Amino acid sequence: MFQFKWLWANMKGSRRSYIIALCLSVVCNILYITAPYIQSVIIDRYVSNENAVENIKNDSKGLVTLIIAMVAFTFVRTAMQYACNMYYETASQGMIYKIRTHLFRKIENQDIAFYDRFRTGDLMTRLTGDLDMVRHMVSWVIKGAVESIALFTASMVYFFTIDYATALCILAVTPAILHLRKKLSKYAGPAYREVREKSSALNTAAQENISGNRVVKAFAREEFEKEKFRKRDEEYRSSNIKAAYVWLKYQPFIDILAGSLSVVLLLAGGFFMINRHLTMGQYVAISGLLWAVSNPLRSLGNYVNDFHRFVASAGKIVEVYYFAPMIVDREDADTPAERLKGDIEFKNVDFSIDGKKILSDISFKINAGETVAIMGATGSGKTSLINLIPRFYDVDKGEVLVDNKNVRMHHLHALRKNISIATQDVLLYSDTIDSNIAFGDSSLDEEYVKKCAELSSANEFIEKLPDSYDTIVGERGVGLSGGQKQRISLARALAVRPAVLILDDTTSAVDMETEAAIQKSLSDGLDFECTKIIIAQRISSTRNADKIIILENGRVADIGTHDELIKRDGYYRQVYELQSGDEPIKAGERV
Repeated sequence: MFQFKWLWANMKGSRRSYIIALCLSVVCNILYITAPYIQSVIIDRYVSNENAVENIKNDSKGLVTLIIAMVAFTFVRTAMQYACNMYYETASQGMIYKIRTHLFRKIENQDIAFYDRFRTGDLMTRLTGDLDMVRHMVSWVIKGAVESIALFTASMVYFFTIDYATALCILAVTPAILHLRKKLSKYAGPAYREVREKSSALNTAAQENISGNRVVKAFAREEFEKEKFRKRDEEYRSSNIKAAYVWLKYQPFIDILAGSLSVVLLLAGGFFMINRHLTMGQYVAISGLLWAVSNPLRSLGNYVNDFHRFVASAGKIVEVYYFAPMIVDREDADTPAERLKGDIEFKNVDFSIDGKKILSDISFKINAGETVAIMGATGSGKTSLINLIPRFYDVDKGEVLVDNKNVRMHHLHALRKNISIATQDVLLYSDTIDSNIAFGDSSLDEEYVKKCAELSSANEFIEKLPDSYDTIVGERGVGLSGGQKQRISLARALAVRPAVLILDDTTSAVDMETEAAIQKSLSDGLDFECTKIIIAQRISSTRNADKIIILENGRVADIGTHDELIKRDGYYRQVYELQSGDEPIKAGERV
C-alpha cells in the first residue's frame, strides 16, 4: 500500500534500527518455544517417566542443566525484548520527528489559497492526533503484528513437530477467525474515516471558539457556542460508538473461536494421550504454548482497528505532505542584488477566487516614493488588490509589475522582504513587545526598535507598561487595546525598512490626534525611501496622498488627488461630505 511506501521513505536514517527491531521481535517470539520444550523434556524424563526416580538420582546434573537453560533463555529473551522496544521507539520517534518537521515546513511554505481551503483546527489535528496514530502504527501495531505472526508460526511449527494430528485440530479453527477478520476490515475502514472527519470538525470548533472568546462574550453567545460544540461533540461520540459497534460485532466471535482452542486441545489432546499417541510432557508443552496461538488470533481485531485508524490518519497527513503550492519561484526568476525602488504598476489585471470575479481590468501606476490611497465600499476589492503586489495570489489576466518587472519574475522571498503590510486585524505573538516589533528582523537593536515605535506613536504607551519593551503581551495581543495593537503592527512593518509599505486600514482604531501624528511621521520622519499604499475610509488618512484610487465593484472608478476628487461626483465626494458635515446625506443615498 501507498501508506507503507510513504512510511518507509520517511524512515530514512532510522531504517537500520527498525530492521534490527523487527528481527529481534521475530527472534524473541521464537524463543518463547524454549521454555515449553524444556518443560516437556523435564516432565517426560524426570516426572511421568516410569524410571523418573532413577533418572533424577543418576542424572541430577542434567535436570539442573535444563532448569538453568530455561532460566537463561528467559533472561536472554527479556533482554532482547528490552533492546527491541528501544529500537522500535528510537526508529518511530526519529521518523515522526522527520515527518512533523517536513509537514510544518510544507504548511509554512504554502500560499494563501491553501489556508483558504484548510481549516486551522483540521491542520492542528494532522500535526498532532494524526501523527500520533502514525507513530502508534510503526511502534506498536506493526510490532504487534510481526510478533503475532512469528509467535503463531513458530508455535504451529513446533506443534507439528510434536504431533501433526493435534496440530491440525488446532489449526482447523483459524480459517473461521480469518474470515471474521476480513469482514471486520470491510466495515472498519469507512467507520474510522468518519471518526477522523468528526474529530477534525470538533477540533476546529474548539479552536475557533477559544480564539474568538472575546467576540463570544461581547455578544453573550456562550450558550449558543456551548450548544454548537455539544453538537460537534455528539457527532464525534456517535461516530466513535458506531466504529466501536463494528468492532464489537465481530470481536466476541473471534474471542470465542480463539478460546475454543483450549476445548479442542482438551478433547483431541486428551484422546491422543490416552491412546499413547501423545506423552504427558508433549501435552503440557502444547497446553503451555496454546496462548501463543490463541492470543495472536484474538488480537487480529485490535490490529484491524488500529490499521484502519492509521489509514484514515495517514491519508489526511499525506494530503498535506504532498500538497504543492500554486505560487512558487520560477526557475528563471531574478533575485535583486539591491533593495527594490518601489515602482508598482497594474496592467489590465483580472482576478478571481474560486470562480468569483473580484477585480476586472485594473490598470494604474505608482512611482517609487509616492503615497497612494485606495478607497472604496466594502467588497470593492481593495484588500484583494494589495494582496497581488507581494504575490499572495496570482492574477488571472494581465500583469502586476514591481520595479518594471512582473512579480512572477521575482523570487518570492526577495520580493516579500521588500514589502511590509500592516493590517487592521493585528496578530501579535505571545512574546515581548520588542520581539513583536523586531519580528521581521531579529537582529535589530533596541534603539531602532524604539525609533520605529516612536514613528508609529506607540513609544509613549509602551514606556508606561510594567516592563516597557520587555512586557509580554498575551496571545494575539490580549491586554492591549485595538489602537495599541495597530500601532505595534505599524512599528513592526516599519522596522524592516521596506521598499513598499502597505497599510490596510491600519489606523482605524486610533484617535484623530494619534492618526495625525502617525501621518506626519510617515511623511517626514522615515529615514528611508519607500512607496506607501494606504487603504483607509477616513479622508484624514487619504487627503495628503499623491493620488487616490477609487474602486467600485472590482473596477477602477476614478483616480485623482483629494482636490480633484472632491470636485467630481462620486464615491470620494460622498464620503468627504459625510465626514466633513458640509452637506447632509439624503435618505436612501448610497455612501
